[in-house]
Amino acid sequence: MDLRKIAVLALAIMPAFTADLMPSKGWVLVANKGDHTLGIIDPVSGAQVAAIDEGGVTGHEVIASPDGRTAYVPIYGNSGVGKPGTDGTKMVAIDLASHKITGEFDFGHGVRPHCPHFGPKNGLLYVSTELDKAIAIIDPHTMKEVGKVPTGQAESHMFAITRDGKRAYTANVGPGTVSVLDLDARKVITIIPIAKQTQRISLSVDDKLAFTSDVDAPRLAVIDTAANKLKQWVDLPGEGYGTAVTPDGKWLLVPITKGNMVAVVDLGAMKVTHTITVPAAPQEMLVRPDGRTAYVSCDSSAKVAEISLSDWKVTRLIDAGKGADGLAWAAQ
Repeated sequence: MDLRKIAVLALAIMPAFTADLMPSKGWVLVANKGDHTLGIIDPVSGAQVAAIDEGGVTGHEVIASPDGRTAYVPIYGNSGVGKPGTDGTKMVAIDLASHKITGEFDFGHGVRPHCPHFGPKNGLLYVSTELDKAIAIIDPHTMKEVGKVPTGQAESHMFAITRDGKRAYTANVGPGTVSVLDLDARKVITIIPIAKQTQRISLSVDDKLAFTSDVDAPRLAVIDTAANKLKQWVDLPGEGYGTAVTPDGKWLLVPITKGNMVAVVDLGAMKVTHTITVPAAPQEMLVRPDGRTAYVSCDSSAKVAEISLSDWKVTRLIDAGKGADGLAWAAQ
């Protein structure tokens, strides 16, 4: 074949081939507790390309604005949930282009602000405030509080919001319960008993199930969100922590913190079918929007492990900061 024809054919094929291999355009954000920084990871090079100081105090979690331009980091304090330590009072907004803090919200008193989420319909920012036993509602444009939703329980650490933005489910660590919240009416619908302690929470892609880990036993609680009742338990190879569902709704990824692994739950069979070895103390899962790759922060290892969802293997280890914890995707 003529070399010019070969070159033309190669150019015609290459863009589609490259697009298929490249990840969704964006950044992986990681809250580095030990460094008091927000790390920005380039998913293409697999490197942390920036570490932005949060002001000398620790943020555990992070969320990106829907346009991917701004990160919001609640400043939790220097301790863990339910443990003695400082009580954070602020949340900072960080511009991801300039790597600078461009805004700040002051809760007015110590609340230990922790988990941030954007409402999928109204664009408001919801932040758990453990010591207030509530979720604060903040307008990200004015950085002013516009409402509050009580959780009815202490230590409402993490929460998940349904796709229609109407309900939220909080994992209340010390009480070992899940609060079901009406976000429009701003009230508690019910409180579901789970275990002695429960940690972190996520929803299935159809919002019919909620998942939270029993901290004292190697099992995962599956909640029926229509009945607002515990539906069943799934055995795990160790005590679970954060959870994340794949976009196709088939798999749930569960970091096993003390086992240094990620368990893969088949949501059709409701059982663990794969385990993936990762560095010490895996914390939080993030599944990339394209559904091909997941990331898990590894606290005591200062690493973020990148996992291929096609073969359940770690493809590379990314150097992050000390105490790598909360993860978020910032679309670009």
